[in-house]
Amino acid sequence: MHIGELAEKTGLSLRTIRHYDEVGLLKPTGRTDGGFRLYTQGDFSRLMLIRRMKPLGFPLDEMTDLLRVIDTLSDSDTMVDPAVRRELDNFITEAVKRRAKLQEQLAMADEFLTLLRER
Repeated sequence: MHIGELAEKTGLSLRTIRHYDEVGLLKPTGRTDGGFRLYTQGDFSRLMLIRRMKPLGFPLDEMTDLLRVIDTLSDSDTMVDPAVRRELDNFITEAVKRRAKLQEQLAMADEFLTLLRER
């Protein structure tokens, strides 16, 4: 699929997807003869994973690290290096902490709305 279709399917802007290409987070699988980016279903899935990291506040370098871990786990036909598994576990622990913080912020926002509605 072309970048416009990918943007539409993911809800991300063309600019964001191009930026991810520039920083190496999501490289297109191919290019047309005219140089247009081409993306696969696998690229779509990867971009959706990136999109789901964004609300948790992971910076681009941490996203890159997590994608490397996921790629390593996906490419491994044999026993996974325990260090890679620990890295994934660390990301999971961090994501749980960040989710809890978001949940607290959402609760505060709900309290705020309640206060406003009571006026």
